[in-house]
Amino acid sequence: MKKEPVEKIKETDLYKPVHDYLVQQGYTVHSEVKNCDIAAIKGDELVIIELKRSFNATLLIQATQRQRAADSVYVAIPRPKGGSFSKEWNGVCHLLKRLELGLIIVSFKGKRAEVEIAFHPDTMKTVKSKKKRHSIIREMAGRNGDYNVGGSCRSKLMTAYRENAVQIACCFDKFGALSPKQLKKLGTEAKTYSILTKNYYGWFEKVGPGLYDLHTEGRKCFQDYQELAEHYRHELESKQIL
Repeated sequence: MKKEPVEKIKETDLYKPVHDYLVQQGYTVHSEVKNCDIAAIKGDELVIIELKRSFNATLLIQATQRQRAADSVYVAIPRPKGGSFSKEWNGVCHLLKRLELGLIIVSFKGKRAEVEIAFHPDTMKTVKSKKKRHSIIREMAGRNGDYNVGGSCRSKLMTAYRENAVQIACCFDKFGALSPKQLKKLGTEAKTYSILTKNYYGWFEKVGPGLYDLHTEGRKCFQDYQELAEHYRHELESKQIL
């Protein structure tokens, strides 16, 4: 009798259990923020978690780079098959502690996943970069929700910029041609004019002096980002052009 092939754990499989654990602890959580798998904020505390299927040098490099921006950095990996008492595992833990990194272990039992904090990072002495920290926090603040999955690769990520473009597209869809000033009054962000003029996604077109509208190509975003589009459409229900 042939054994059923064991399904390999992907980095994206680690995301939801870690995300849910952090939310339960009171954090606001976003994935794929400025190349960080997970960024979580509570009050003034910024925590970054890097997800990997196994312990490797790439994980260490990424995690230590994040230390310049965050108050705490953790690595999250699946529970090792050999258990957590081997000599090699003890060496891994020792190295992570020396690097002032925390460790999160995710155990999978059927469809259920459990998150365990093996240890928290020690107080980091790394010189902080205010610019990197503010860049991450600003990106998180510019997002309405969390529409990415941490650990994703080769997929379109929802950034604050892309989210703002979807919001602008929804405004055009409801009201027709508008000026950047009118769009801002409807709640779009400060980068509205730049998004329209640069037209990075090819969603918009200039239709008159100071007026823009939705290009046929832009209507694809309503299918690609249905949940986000519905959110902004709901927001616009009670708004009018001033």
